[in-house]
Amino acid sequence: MAHPKSRISKQRKHKRRTHKKLTVPQIAVCKTTGEAHLYHRAYYHDGDLYYRGKLLVQADADVD
Repeated sequence: MAHPKSRISKQRKHKRRTHKKLTVPQIAVCKTTGEAHLYHRAYYHDGDLYYRGKLLVQADADVD
């Protein structure tokens, strides 16, 4: 098995890991439905599927 030639100090390891952070997701509000959703994602509103303000899939009405 491979082993490092010398041990990496805690300080050096922590410096490298400082850039790994979570970012706050950007949330958009649809002009058509008024629904808040993530950018570049399809979303459901009242059972219908929307993307970029356009209806993609319409929910089926319950048939009795």
